[in-house]
Amino acid sequence: MKDGDLELGELLAAAEAAPPGESVDVVAHDLRKRLGAERVSFLFVDLIGRRLVRLVATGGEVADDGGPIDLRGSVYDGVLRSQRQHVEPDGRGAQRVITPVSNRGDRIGVLEVTLPGADGTVLRQVRDAAHALAYIIVTDGRFTDLYHLGRRTTETSLAAEIQHQLLPSAPCCEAAQFTLAAGLVPADDIGGDTYDYTLDRDTLHLSITDAMGHDTDSALLATLLVGALRRARRSGCDALEQARHAHEALLSHSRGLATGQLLCVDLETGLAELVNAGHPRPLRLRDGVVEEVKLLVNLPFGVAAPTDYRVQEMQLLPGDRLVLLTDGMQERGASAVDLASVVRDTRALHPREAVRSLTGAVLEACQDSLKDDATVLILDWFGRRTEAGGLGSDLLPGGASRPR
Repeated sequence: MKDGDLELGELLAAAEAAPPGESVDVVAHDLRKRLGAERVSFLFVDLIGRRLVRLVATGGEVADDGGPIDLRGSVYDGVLRSQRQHVEPDGRGAQRVITPVSNRGDRIGVLEVTLPGADGTVLRQVRDAAHALAYIIVTDGRFTDLYHLGRRTTETSLAAEIQHQLLPSAPCCEAAQFTLAAGLVPADDIGGDTYDYTLDRDTLHLSITDAMGHDTDSALLATLLVGALRRARRSGCDALEQARHAHEALLSHSRGLATGQLLCVDLETGLAELVNAGHPRPLRLRDGVVEEVKLLVNLPFGVAAPTDYRVQEMQLLPGDRLVLLTDGMQERGASAVDLASVVRDTRALHPREAVRSLTGAVLEACQDSLKDDATVLILDWFGRRTEAGGLGSDLLPGGASRPR
């Protein structure tokens, strides 16, 4: 066993032996023992992705631990966007090292450490520790609210709490065939938006929904809708059957109406089966051109009328970027945003950064006060695996090379 593997094994064992809320303390102790580290802290990205909240390890006092840190334009923002380690002098003869903490593309936060020296070997060990910390936090998050609380920079309403619990625990996922990222910016009065995804052996399942109404009414309707969709999906239902189950659930409980878009993407072929229930059509970026995908639109879920949902097929090609959105990205003040232009201008960015650009443009147009939830989900399709274990294409949307 290599020394690095032994060190990582010891770190994971120590994390498992410690209480779930002491992940950062475990990593800090490891870095102090092996590297002489000082002032170790972990900074969470908040729920909206606009601020950082610092969690300082025991005994690792930090002078500027005075509340949430604005992310935009900060050195942390650069680290999170690039997903690369940053090193700079701390002004006292030591080195300040900031390392991204991510899991399958999901930006959890950054690990900030002060070191007496930082050569290539030391920096690699810090990166390894940050990588381990990501897995530790994801695992320990099942047993403590500490990491959920750490991501909150504003008071949360009951409706917002319900809505947040309906979303996947990670807004970004990277896999061999694709990368996806999503973002939901809630309205001043929660508007019922959700997105969801899951991956099985041969299919990627995606959904984006909008339960009509506001506040707890829409949040409860969204709970019923998402619950019906997940139950159907986990029972092995395809997109068409998922749609029917969701429709019947809303009718049975007389809760109201909801729009939605459901996709099942074959990981081998890129063929997507799609059901559109009264939802805005997706945008597709292909070969540098953005266009609306022409789909038949069925009635929303819950309409008390004869409804025959139809499944449609859409072939994804290597290099495609597919953008799913809710009407909050298009209505009222948001309509001033040329979404197609933003999609085209951000084609070289990672989906998570493109999501930030799109939701940021809508927030700016609405002067940070949304009348309806604004949600976007971006899927980059790379292509199937080859027999040699590679991918069918190394192209990103617009022809840029896929990052490695």
